[in-house]
Amino acid sequence: MVTFIGAGPGDPELITVKGQKRLADADVVIYAGSLVNPEILTWCRPEAVIHNSASLSLEQVIALIGQAVAEGKKVARVHTGDPSIYGAIREQMDVLDELGIAYEVIPGVSSFLASAAAVQKEFTLPGVSQTVIITRLAGRTPVPERESLRSLAQHQASLCIFLSTAMIGEVVAELRDGGYSEDTPVAVVYKASWPEQKIVQGTLADIADKVQAAKLSRTAMIMVGRFLEGPYERSLLYDPTFSHGYRQAVEEKKS
Repeated sequence: MVTFIGAGPGDPELITVKGQKRLADADVVIYAGSLVNPEILTWCRPEAVIHNSASLSLEQVIALIGQAVAEGKKVARVHTGDPSIYGAIREQMDVLDELGIAYEVIPGVSSFLASAAAVQKEFTLPGVSQTVIITRLAGRTPVPERESLRSLAQHQASLCIFLSTAMIGEVVAELRDGGYSEDTPVAVVYKASWPEQKIVQGTLADIADKVQAAKLSRTAMIMVGRFLEGPYERSLLYDPTFSHGYRQAVEEKKS
């Protein structure tokens, strides 16, 4: 059996309990060493065989998995954050399907969630935004024109921009062209949940200069939107005048 595990954003305690158990039980561990905190490996058994996939191709990873499975060993394939977001997991699963190798996927805490926790904000504020857009700027991996930042900015939703900090000037230009005003709040979180975590906050007008001054160019999340500061409406979920399946409104109890 092969288990794809989302290791979380960095803090080794942010792996799920289920992921930790599978990792501790694995005979062979293949982890994305360029991003996964190596402290995660402390959950492994001393006798586990560990491979860093940072320098490996898809074919080499599959070869390691195939050999281990043929020997009746349990394999843990460890990705950073949650493997379903920019994790290149689909191509691995498709090959395993072709080979008839069984697998499971255990989700993890994504860095965009850890970044919101770092700045202590909520993405979905009533009256501000009920939509979270996860995206990236085009780089080596192209982005369809219909998904350009300029296009997505028109929604004025809560934006989480991965893999784009090195191009912060271009990010700002795209967001301006898409309709975000100069005073739109922006937060950039470097290595959310790691000991070396850094937070840079500003607006669209000054965030590029602040990020460059902080010398942040990778492994950072860019968050954009009014959810970061400003007024919002109270949630109806805990409003005493609002009824739902588990609570009657105050007025209804009086009648």
